[in-house]
Amino acid sequence: MTDVARSRREAPPDAPSPAGVGEFLQDAGTSRRRDGRAPVRARFRRPMPLRVTLVALLTALVAVALTLTGIATSALLENSARDQRNQQLNETLARYEDRPWFRDGCREPRWGSQEASIGTIYVACLTFEGGEPTLVPAPPEPGVSPPVITRGVVARLLDDPDRPVFTEARDGTNWLLVDRDLGNGVVAIAGIDLDSDDDLLRQLVAFQVVVGLVVLALLAGAASVLVRNSLRPLTEVERTAAAIAAGDLSQRVPAADDRTEVGRLARALNGMLSRIEHGFRAQQASEEQARASETRMRRFVADASHELRTPLTSIRGFAELYRQGAVGSPEETARLMQRIESEGARMGLLVEDLLQLARLDQQRPLTITPVDLAEVAGDAVHDARVVQPDRPITLHVDEALSELPVVLGDEARLRQVVGNLVTNALVHTPPTAALTVTVSDEPAPADAAPDGEDGGMVVLRVADQGPGMAPEHAARVFERFYRADASRARTAGGTGLGLAIVSALVAAHGGTVHLDTAPGRGAVFTVRLPRSGPGPAA
Repeated sequence: MTDVARSRREAPPDAPSPAGVGEFLQDAGTSRRRDGRAPVRARFRRPMPLRVTLVALLTALVAVALTLTGIATSALLENSARDQRNQQLNETLARYEDRPWFRDGCREPRWGSQEASIGTIYVACLTFEGGEPTLVPAPPEPGVSPPVITRGVVARLLDDPDRPVFTEARDGTNWLLVDRDLGNGVVAIAGIDLDSDDDLLRQLVAFQVVVGLVVLALLAGAASVLVRNSLRPLTEVERTAAAIAAGDLSQRVPAADDRTEVGRLARALNGMLSRIEHGFRAQQASEEQARASETRMRRFVADASHELRTPLTSIRGFAELYRQGAVGSPEETARLMQRIESEGARMGLLVEDLLQLARLDQQRPLTITPVDLAEVAGDAVHDARVVQPDRPITLHVDEALSELPVVLGDEARLRQVVGNLVTNALVHTPPTAALTVTVSDEPAPADAAPDGEDGGMVVLRVADQGPGMAPEHAARVFERFYRADASRARTAGGTGLGLAIVSALVAAHGGTVHLDTAPGRGAVFTVRLPRSGPGPAA
C-alpha cells in the first residue's frame, strides 16, 4: 500500500484530502473568514497614510544601508584580524627559527624564563627522536590554557604544512595552529587564541546594532517631523477642499513659494478654485435673473390680463344692457355707446403700449435725427398748461448751456419720454402742486475720446411738489404695471406702463433715467441723454 493511500485511509473524516489542501490554503488567503473579519492579507493591503509610508520607507532604506555597512565593516575587521594573526604567527616562527638550540631538537638548555609563550601566542617544538613525534611545548603564560595537540592534530599539521589547523584548549577556547619544518627532524609549531578576536567582533557587532537602533530611532523621529511639516500644505489643501465641499467657495489654499512644488500646486489650485467660484456665482446670478425674469413675466401677464379684463368686462356689460333693451331713451343709448367707445379706446391704448414695449424689447432700430430737447420740453409744458391751466407749470432752460441742447435720437420717442413724465406728474400730484421742467447739459468727461464723438450729456429734469414716494416704491416705479397701492383699482387713469416705456426709450437712446424722491418733498425725474446719440448696439 502506498503512502498516499495509507494517508487517505487513516485521515479523519473532516480532514481535507491531499488534493484539496492547496485549494483550502488558497481560499483561506482570498476569501472572507467565517467570523466576518477580512483575511490577514487583505488587512495588510489597506493603504497607509503617505506620511507613514514615507517615514517607513526612509527608515527601511537607512536600516538596509546600516546593515550592509555593518556587514562590510565586520568583514573588513575580520580580514584585518586574520592578516594580523598570520603575521604574528609568522614572526613568532621566524624568531624561533634562528635559534640554534631550537634547530637542535630543543635540547638543553630547555625553555628558559624568557622563552615562555607570549600572551595568546603558543609555541611548541616537535621532534622525531626514536621515530615517534615528541612535543616539547613552551611554558604557558599564567592564566592561559594552551591548546590540546593530539596525534590527529600533529598528523594534520604534517600532512599539509601550508594549511592552518584549528583545535581547542581544555577550557574550550579555539586555537589556530601553523607549523614550519626547520630540518633535522624538527618542526616548529605556533598557535594563537581565536576567542579574543571573536570577542572583539561580537563587541563590534553589538556596538553597531545599538548605534544603528539609536540612529534609526532618531532618524524616524526627525523624518516624521520633516515629512509632517512638508505635507502640512497638503493638509491645508484637504481642509480647503472640505470647506468648499461644505459650500464655502471663498476658501483658498494658503500661498507658498512658487519655486517649490507645493507653491506651484497651491497657485494652480487657487486659480482653479477662483474660476469655479466665478462660474458658480455667474450660474447663480443667471438662475436668479431667470427666476426674477420669470416672476416679472408672470406678474406682467397677470397685470396685463387684469388691465385688459376691466375694459372688456365694461364693454360686455354695456352691450348686454343694450341687447336686453334696458336702455329706453336715446340719450341713455348715446351715453351707453360713449362708455363703450371710451372703454374700447382705453383697451386700444393699453394694447398700443404693450406693443411698443415689445418692439423696444426687440431693439428695433430708431429713426435718428437731431432733436432739440428744449423745444420738445416747451411743447410738453404748453400741452400741460392747456390740460391744467390752474397748475403752476414752469419751463427753465439753463442759461449756462454751452450750445443748443440737441441730441441725436428719435424725435417721436423722445417727445413720448417727456410727455409721459409730465403726464405722470399731472396725474399723481394734487392740482395745486407746482411742476418744473428744466433743460441743462453736462460737459464731456476729461477722458473723452479726442475725435469729438463724446460731446457730453443733455439733462432733462421734471420736478413736482407733490407728496413724494417712499424708497421701496421709488425703486420699482419703472416696472411694468407697478402701483404703490395694494388694490388693483386705477382711479387716476392710465395704463401703468408710462414710466416703463420711459425707461425703455431712454435706454434705447443710450441714456439713463433716475428718480429722486422722499415722502413730503416731491419727486424729481432726471433723464441724461448723450449728444452723440445711442451707441452701435442701440
